[in-house]
Amino acid sequence: MARPAGLSPALIARLQKTEDQHKYDHGHALVLSGGPGKGGAARLAARAALRVGAGLVTVISPRAAMAEHAAHLTTVMLRPLDRPAALAGILRDRRLNALCIGPGFGVGARTRVAVGAALAAGRAAVLDADALTSFAGAPSDLFGQLHHNCVLTPHDGEFARLFGPAPAEGAPRVTAVSEAAARAGCTVLLKGPETLVAGAGGEVASVRLRGDHAAPWLATAGSGDVLAGLICGLLARGFSAGQAAETAAHLHGLAGRRLGPGLIAEDLPDALPGVFADLGL
Repeated sequence: MARPAGLSPALIARLQKTEDQHKYDHGHALVLSGGPGKGGAARLAARAALRVGAGLVTVISPRAAMAEHAAHLTTVMLRPLDRPAALAGILRDRRLNALCIGPGFGVGARTRVAVGAALAAGRAAVLDADALTSFAGAPSDLFGQLHHNCVLTPHDGEFARLFGPAPAEGAPRVTAVSEAAARAGCTVLLKGPETLVAGAGGEVASVRLRGDHAAPWLATAGSGDVLAGLICGLLARGFSAGQAAETAAHLHGLAGRRLGPGLIAEDLPDALPGVFADLGL
């Protein structure tokens, strides 16, 4: 059975920042972006990572897209990267401690190379969207590179491409995501009105977005990119993969309910200060 998820007092306390800390105590998250006209998803993820408390956030993108990002981002830094294989050189800097790869990055060999470089460096990583679909034809190639500090964030379609048919609601869904996490050897977050977070050891947490906790307006373009960014920001802050995924899913739902009807994905990061205030931070 899945354990119902809520933000425990311990996790709420971990979200807090104290007066004796500085930005470098809260990590440096990297978000990889696609080319010109494809960077909106990465920007959503980057702003979410910064809002959830990462000390610094950098978007890495092809040079041709730098001006586009600069027109939209101020507190998020930018760094050019035209060859995905060169990511290995950037990651020699150990201060860069968490990555988000997939939102708007594109499907294909370029993405597989970037994922390989990130995982070989041993960094905490969120693999979302295109980073999952790029391995649909050979999921074992991905599973062989993953480590315990990774989070995969599929929706049902992406889950099916990697692990087989999307499971039905209820117990089959819990079993399927638990088995998927064991197979991948890392945390798997399966999105839905009941988001399930499974660790490689078999534990499963449930974040229910039904009834009094429903947030149906989260079903909008870019919402998943924000969730990926929240997870990445928490990984940068030192949360374990399971803690980051569960906490981010809960914060995502709280932000969606706080905003309510009419929300768009851009609103979600900006709702976090109010969510944090509601939690007593």
